[in-house]
Amino acid sequence: MTTRQLDNAPGPPRRLRGRPLFRRWLLTVTAGEFAGFAVPAVVGALTAQAPVLLGLAAILVAGAVEGTMLGLAQAMVLRQVSSRLPARRWVAATAAGAALAYLIGMSPSALADQWSELPPAVLVVAGSVLGMALLATIGTAQWLVLRSVRPRSGSWIVTTAVAWLVGLGVFLGFATPLWRPGQPLALTIAIGAAGGLLMAAVTSAITGLAVRRLFG
Repeated sequence: MTTRQLDNAPGPPRRLRGRPLFRRWLLTVTAGEFAGFAVPAVVGALTAQAPVLLGLAAILVAGAVEGTMLGLAQAMVLRQVSSRLPARRWVAATAAGAALAYLIGMSPSALADQWSELPPAVLVVAGSVLGMALLATIGTAQWLVLRSVRPRSGSWIVTTAVAWLVGLGVFLGFATPLWRPGQPLALTIAIGAAGGLLMAAVTSAITGLAVRRLFG
């Protein structure tokens, strides 16, 4: 289903609420985020030895694709609780937020030479600021759209930041110990995909609770 179809679709006669809403969100958004995350996971593995700028550009495009798929999955559910949600704006905001998050996340490695010259105190402060900005990108971008439907929804930024913090922690905790230098590319991708599924489920569960609170 395209965003145009979502925007033009009539509101459902019976809107999702409570546990059915949470279950629908959990299943749909987990699937969307898992499918989306597979794109940068594969691209990252394929460009691991590529020049820095080429790898960065590829990851940013892949991140935008991930955000598009995540936003589309979320919009499919949100349109069942609020026909006022502008699906195209939601998907575009999510894609932009995801690309920005990848840009922030990749900047330390892309600028490794410059970062290595900074004093430790500056590195700590800069790393903390970038980390908070990374976690807030998608939630802030989505909130700019969500507030037109739910004016008092600023908590969505905090919720999504927590969701991504926990989700990324689960992903890294699962995948990092299993990745080894020189292992087959297929195994590297499989490990990343499995970690991505866990991350998708965790982030979807946390944001699903917030959606249930916001929309009933």
